[in-house]
Amino acid sequence: MPSKYDTGETMCPYRLVLEHVTSRWGVLVLIELMERPHRFSELRRAIGRVSEKMLTQTLQTLERDGIVHRDAKPVIPPRVDYSLTDLGREAAVQVRALALWTEKRMGDVEKARQGYDEARS
Repeated sequence: MPSKYDTGETMCPYRLVLEHVTSRWGVLVLIELMERPHRFSELRRAIGRVSEKMLTQTLQTLERDGIVHRDAKPVIPPRVDYSLTDLGREAAVQVRALALWTEKRMGDVEKARQGYDEARS
């Protein structure tokens, strides 16, 4: 019997969405957009250390998944705002909870790492 985490055809879409939402930049985009909509440059500054290309790819992927909404306003100069959809807000709440748990439990993780490393040396 195949595992529920099998990479077979039926599980692939679930895994891809999970990868998109929990990717390095996906997590940060979701958490940042929880506060308010952002223009591309604002989002890039808020996240920090993300290339224009990677942020563009991340936003496009999340938009395709129905998690991020891209609102291009027909003005000069062009203005594009990014915000979370209802689906995106739901995902962001889950991701933020995991991020907060990680922050809260980091001391325990560091202690476990130290014990592991000492046992290996």
